[in-house]
Amino acid sequence: MLGPGSIAVIGLAALVMFGPKKLPELGKAAGKTLREFKNATKGMMDEEDDNKKESEQLKK
Repeated sequence: MLGPGSIAVIGLAALVMFGPKKLPELGKAAGKTLREFKNATKGMMDEEDDNKKESEQLKK
């Protein structure tokens, strides 16, 4: 896991590399990407659960 010191160093490095104006844009893009990935994996898990339920009903 990342400790508070590591997170601070990463944040400082990002601030130096990208500047204070680009950082919020990068954060928004990262959040949007993570949200889309989360929704896609949730959709796949829901489909898998539905398929399991259907196969169990067919076995009965």
